[in-house]
Amino acid sequence: MSNEVGSRKNSQNGGAAPAESGEITLKAKMSLLNGVTVIVGSIIGSGIFVSPTGVLMHTGSVNLSLIVWVVSGLFSMVGAYCYAELGTMITKSGADYAYIMETFGPFMAFVRLWIECMIVRPCSQAIVALTFSVYVLKPFFPSCTPPEEATTMLAICCILVLTFVNCWDVKWATKVQDIFTFAKLLALFVIIATGGYQLFLGKTEHFNFEGSNTQVTSIALSFYSGLFAYNGWNYLNFIIEELKDPVKNLPRAIAISCTLVTVVYVLTNVAFYTTLSPNEVLGSEAVAVTYAERLFGMFAWTIPVFVALSTFGAVNGILLTSSRLFYAGAMEGQMPEILTMIQIQRLTPTPAVLIMALLSLFYLFSSDIFALINYVGFATWLSIGVAVLCLPWLRWAQPNLPRPIRVPMVFPIVYLIATLFVTLVPMYASPVETGYGILMILSSVPVYLVFILWKNKPKFFQRFMDGFTSTLQKMMMVVRPKTSSKVFIFYF
Repeated sequence: MSNEVGSRKNSQNGGAAPAESGEITLKAKMSLLNGVTVIVGSIIGSGIFVSPTGVLMHTGSVNLSLIVWVVSGLFSMVGAYCYAELGTMITKSGADYAYIMETFGPFMAFVRLWIECMIVRPCSQAIVALTFSVYVLKPFFPSCTPPEEATTMLAICCILVLTFVNCWDVKWATKVQDIFTFAKLLALFVIIATGGYQLFLGKTEHFNFEGSNTQVTSIALSFYSGLFAYNGWNYLNFIIEELKDPVKNLPRAIAISCTLVTVVYVLTNVAFYTTLSPNEVLGSEAVAVTYAERLFGMFAWTIPVFVALSTFGAVNGILLTSSRLFYAGAMEGQMPEILTMIQIQRLTPTPAVLIMALLSLFYLFSSDIFALINYVGFATWLSIGVAVLCLPWLRWAQPNLPRPIRVPMVFPIVYLIATLFVTLVPMYASPVETGYGILMILSSVPVYLVFILWKNKPKFFQRFMDGFTSTLQKMMMVVRPKTSSKVFIFYF
């Protein structure tokens, strides 16, 4: 994730190279190792520290929960390989947004953009900020749940502080990202190492299928928590134009990183269950804290500190990467022009950062982390499923398109079947959360009809929106970066 940010920063501050035509283009500087670190850094965040409780809650047994973790990793790898073919076939920026635009047209692409900008990214940021709050406060409330008001207020402070950092200086933001990435890796290494020692001592009494809940609805909901932890496997596609020899390095990066993350996640869960019983995991809002209290004695404070640092960095990463998606949407005329602009003195994407922060604060009205995960899960896998559907559709509709990478057709078929399972079944099992998710997705329809499809808007409306955009520009002192490509104005 930090590599992606660094690339965006370079493009804003002279890191781009002029092409022969005079167009500003990005150089392909990223190696295979860089690609692996982007995917690993994007995936490993707060999910591994909050999802074990959610997975176990719906599976009922340790062994079944571990199976869900493994299958979630394989599911993500299959999806990533499908994206590899799409990314080398459709080379426009914007990843799955561009794939849907090319295959199904502007309306479906806008729905995908709306889901990502209005639900997935801000909701994920709210989840990570709440996880940060829980891990910071848990040592002060060792025998009870931290107060909801305190958790929410600390999450708000986290988002506001990082909003200021990202608006003030990109260098500060990237330094925060690099430092806190090491924190999460160190925390996981310590947990896995101590878990390995516990296994060596024969602590295996909790590894069984007792209490397994094999209802289809429960299994589907368990995948929401498991897949949330793997979210981010498609981030390399957003910067595929900066990857050296993508035909060779993209599938390699996917195989290495997804395998590595799956192994790390499974070993981390194994470590938890060498020491904690299923009831202890279910009763804990901060599993890593409870684990540390049982094993580390006077040094138990180190794990919640590292986890808090990790989640703090993850919030920062979402803010850092959001501007790329807004810009891709504006290039197609589907996002307000103001969101593509940068602050003239600080050279930061201030409007995009501020809108992400405001939307995230809205989601904090619900402090139920697992309800928020259900919102994100339903919206994410529905929209990614549509992106994967592009692959067989284009094989049929445009068979002559160049396909440097060609995956077996069984990959998208398996992924689409699994996507239907994890989106349709929870509509019955968790109707409230999925109902809200559907309403938020459907809200994209009137927005598209009024602001994009309706071309001949009254002049007074256009003047008003021009004036509103101009006022925002003056307030934030932002301008659109120079580019040879035309940016269409979306009068939002």
